[in-house]
Amino acid sequence: MSEEKKKQLQEAFYTQTSSEVLEKMETTEKGLSGKDAEERLASYGRNELDEGSKKSLFSKFIDQFKDFMIMVLLAAALVSFFTGDKVEAIMIIVVVVIMAIFGVVQEAKAEQAIDALKSMSTPNANAIRDGHVQTVKSTELVPGDVVTLEAGDVIPADIRLIEANSLKIEEAALTGESVPVEKEVVVLEGTDIGIGDRINMAYMNSNVTYGRGLGVVVGTGMSTEVGKIASMLAQSDETDTPLKQNLNSLGKTLTIAILGICVIMFGVGMMKGDHTWVEMLLTSVSLAVAAIPEGLPAIVTIILALGTQKMAKRNALVRKLPAVETLGSTDIICSDKTGTLTLNQMTVEKIFTNNQLVDAADTTMSDSKTLKIMNYCNDTKFSSEGNLIGDPTETALVQFGLDKGFDVREKLEDEPRVEELPFDSVRKLMTTVHKIDNGRFMITTKGAPDELLKRCENYDLDGNVLSLDDTQRQLILETNTALGQQALRVLAMAYRIVDTMPAIVSTDELEQGLTFSGLVGMIDPERKEAAEAVKVAKEAGIRPIMITGDHRDTAEAIAVRLGILQEGQHEAVITGSDLNELSEEEFARVVGQYSVYARVSPEHKVRIVKAWQNEGKVVAMTGDGVNDAPALKTADIGIGMGITGTEVSKGASDMVLADDNFSTIIVAVEEGRKVFSNIQKTVQYLLAANLGEVLTLFIATLVGWDTLLPVHLLWINVVTDTFPAIALGLEPAEKDVMAHSPRGRDSNFFSGGVMSSIIYQGILEAAITLGVYFFAISYPVHTGDYNAIHADALTMSYATLGLIQLFHAFNVKSVHQSLFKVGAFRNKFFNYAALLSFVLLASTIVIPGFNDLFSVSHLDGYQWAVVFGSSFAIIPIVEIVKFVQRKQGKM
Repeated sequence: MSEEKKKQLQEAFYTQTSSEVLEKMETTEKGLSGKDAEERLASYGRNELDEGSKKSLFSKFIDQFKDFMIMVLLAAALVSFFTGDKVEAIMIIVVVVIMAIFGVVQEAKAEQAIDALKSMSTPNANAIRDGHVQTVKSTELVPGDVVTLEAGDVIPADIRLIEANSLKIEEAALTGESVPVEKEVVVLEGTDIGIGDRINMAYMNSNVTYGRGLGVVVGTGMSTEVGKIASMLAQSDETDTPLKQNLNSLGKTLTIAILGICVIMFGVGMMKGDHTWVEMLLTSVSLAVAAIPEGLPAIVTIILALGTQKMAKRNALVRKLPAVETLGSTDIICSDKTGTLTLNQMTVEKIFTNNQLVDAADTTMSDSKTLKIMNYCNDTKFSSEGNLIGDPTETALVQFGLDKGFDVREKLEDEPRVEELPFDSVRKLMTTVHKIDNGRFMITTKGAPDELLKRCENYDLDGNVLSLDDTQRQLILETNTALGQQALRVLAMAYRIVDTMPAIVSTDELEQGLTFSGLVGMIDPERKEAAEAVKVAKEAGIRPIMITGDHRDTAEAIAVRLGILQEGQHEAVITGSDLNELSEEEFARVVGQYSVYARVSPEHKVRIVKAWQNEGKVVAMTGDGVNDAPALKTADIGIGMGITGTEVSKGASDMVLADDNFSTIIVAVEEGRKVFSNIQKTVQYLLAANLGEVLTLFIATLVGWDTLLPVHLLWINVVTDTFPAIALGLEPAEKDVMAHSPRGRDSNFFSGGVMSSIIYQGILEAAITLGVYFFAISYPVHTGDYNAIHADALTMSYATLGLIQLFHAFNVKSVHQSLFKVGAFRNKFFNYAALLSFVLLASTIVIPGFNDLFSVSHLDGYQWAVVFGSSFAIIPIVEIVKFVQRKQGKM
């Protein structure tokens, strides 16, 4: 499509008259000819969304190796391979390749947003071509086509309406507004009107719920509002999660430290002159192997995967693994209102009848004319399964009747509908006529209270018909105003009993001289558990933000009911049009003032998310509609709805709520915080162990000892340490996990005292290991045989280092709390993992044949006692340090 054509389709057609639109689109109400349609199809292209370029499977696989930690591991593998340690190199590469395959599988699952948008499109449309209505494929619609619309249709393109007969269109997927929009053929003023307020437009993928219409296609394919969303999805970059940022930071820190240590090691060794440069290079590589936590990326992946399983059991389905941890660092939850904080189901909440305003749940409504009218004057249908089909407002009235024991199907068998006046947006009323007893007829009317009252002469009070005076009229209007201030959608009910059927079925004949019966206030109510979830979120230091396409008053009322806002906190609410008036700099200064955003567009949602991210906050975004998809993808974690959510929103999300419940997010946040805490424990465990290994090798080299071989380090790092590290990922959450404020984007694995713990615990491990080596050399079991003495000392230091790390795994169950308080053996999987690791370590020493492979000797009972006693010493020493830290308030 040419730039000129694109520009033509981007005009604000809602500000133009029908004739102007037809003229600009070079068409008439009789539609295009078949030839014109073919030419335009060639010019504008098919009415479908571009898929965009997709990465090949090979490209996705290669991308997995761009992670900094992975590159460090590959470098270590290459050095190991070329310096002769091929076994170690192969083991590292196998771990890396398995992780890359896992990453490709996850990425493939995530690339479904654009495909989901395409699948939403309706396959056919009814277009007027060559003067008569034809069914054509929606992909072949072109700008200028004139399309007919009726209840049940999916809008096939963006359309400017030129006729609307009681037309209502449900646009929740695009706007987030739960109530269908009444469409009118009017000219709107101003070019900054939100999608939800463009009442003369119909947009692709929305649904006709009532009435009929006729319109001219003014946007197809990528030029539609849905197309714009697809473009935003394609152009938005994936946000790096805090976990990925932390791992990258950790990898860089380790690399710098490792290179520095290796250079120092090589330099010191060469200056001493005891070894050749080749020997020192091999020693330096051994040191690098000791410093790199080879299993860390794989262990983190496993911990995240285990976290996803736990979340799934609690209705949070994770699509992208890092999302598990990201939730735990969330500062801001931007939540769509409809369907997440509310039920997305219009519900009768208040009834005003017999001059009394009551809660709908507290009244029986037996023999109530108001109950009868709301059910009779209603076009709701029942499916074969008994489900209600129709306009959400009308289905809410019928459902209320069913809840009160009034089954309209049974009642209509005795008092059938014989005539009707459908609702239209001009008079804002609907009327039906029913044949009742003694050959009489009951006229039932419902509609806008102010319009209906104009046609009422009487009112019903406890079954008595009284004259409607000014005082009574004022009471009704004041009640209507009060209900409206509570963001309730209010309908009035009235009736008239006549002896004979009017000769002419018209508004002048039927909708006059009515008797007012009552008012019905409806709302899409908040979820009962959502208010408690908002409270818990606030206590956890997380700020909930409501974003909706609904009107300002409705949004504010729901926010107050949920506890997001305090009563009268009007200044914390802003609309999309107000937001448009703010520059990026101005919005950045005031973003913290607003907790509720109403009448917003997809662009606004992305802007809100980015504004908070620019403040350094970790942002979660929930949503269920097509309009939410760009913001879901932009947020640090996008949360889709599993029940009401479109496939588009799910495809753009990192996590999907199986129950569409905001409270499930808070449950998932708790799990996310636990996951991060457990990953942090794993990092502390592995890096303290690696620091102990590095210091052991470094100091031993300085004093001329041969304490550990590369094969020992590899076995401890990749095999022995792996199982306890994974088991730490299954540690239960500490009791106060939700009492802390979010750690935020700037925190890392070393926060909260972890770095100092790694340093002193690593030094402690090295000191104990070198102490055992020194003891074994100084007080040998074998005397006079240096090779045997050295073999025993080497074996004892190897066994000690391995066992220290197993005992130390118990220490890191909590950074500061006592092991005895958190429960040493509460995690059964950890107990088995520690036992398995000990067996794997001991097997290299006690099983014949392994001695030569690992260059170790058999130890007697005395030597094993020294090893166990020395290794166990790390537990009481760390407990003493933790006790001192707690006393000093460094908890």
